[in-house]
Amino acid sequence: MELNCCASSAPGQDVTSCPVSGTRGKAVPLITLKALLTPLALARLTPEDTFRFCPDPTCDVVYFNAAQICRTEDLKVLVFQKDQAPGVPVCYCFGHTRADLSAAAASGTGQALETSIRAHIQAGRCGCEVNNPQGRCCLGNVVALLRTLDRQEQA
Repeated sequence: MELNCCASSAPGQDVTSCPVSGTRGKAVPLITLKALLTPLALARLTPEDTFRFCPDPTCDVVYFNAAQICRTEDLKVLVFQKDQAPGVPVCYCFGHTRADLSAAAASGTGQALETSIRAHIQAGRCGCEVNNPQGRCCLGNVVALLRTLDRQEQA
């Protein structure tokens, strides 16, 4: 995590686009950063301003605001949008990785996996706001990746 001395906005102002990639980011709850930043990065956190998540897979910035940016190396977990490796989590609460979803799609059990995750969510077992770097439900990523993998299997 570093101070962004070149920011065009003053601290306290809500910056909506990543200062590195220009990608529009979505606001992330502060609890997400507190849960996922490394101890060193957490010690430098200035929590007064809203942080946003940069979804650009080519950018190593994960969180940003007018005064700070947090990069992939500042997190304790790998970030689905930033890392294409098979072992990267897609569902952070229940531990399903890209490889797990690929195997489920290949075996025709992708729908069962999705149904299982939905049941856990409905039972109140997910903790996406503290487990998922996006700070919100992982299910959208799971569904999108399963659909992509299904299309690839059918091609």
